[in-house]
Amino acid sequence: MTRFISIVVAGLLAGCGVETASTAATAAALRKQEIEQSKKTLEQAQQKIGQAMEQLQQSQQSREAAEK
Repeated sequence: MTRFISIVVAGLLAGCGVETASTAATAAALRKQEIEQSKKTLEQAQQKIGQAMEQLQQSQQSREAAEK
C-alpha cells in the first residue's frame, strides 16, 4: 500500500514539474514578444525624432536664407 501511495505522489509531483515548465516556457515566449514590440516602438520613436530633427534643420535653413 505504501508503495502505491509513493508511486501516486511521485506521479503528482512529476505532473507539477511539467506544468511549471510549461508555464515558464509560456512566460518566456510572452517576454520575448514584449521585447520585440519594445524594439519596434524604440525604432519608430527614433525615426520620428530623426524626422523632427530634419524638419527643424530645414526650417532653420529657410529662416537663415530669408534673413540674407
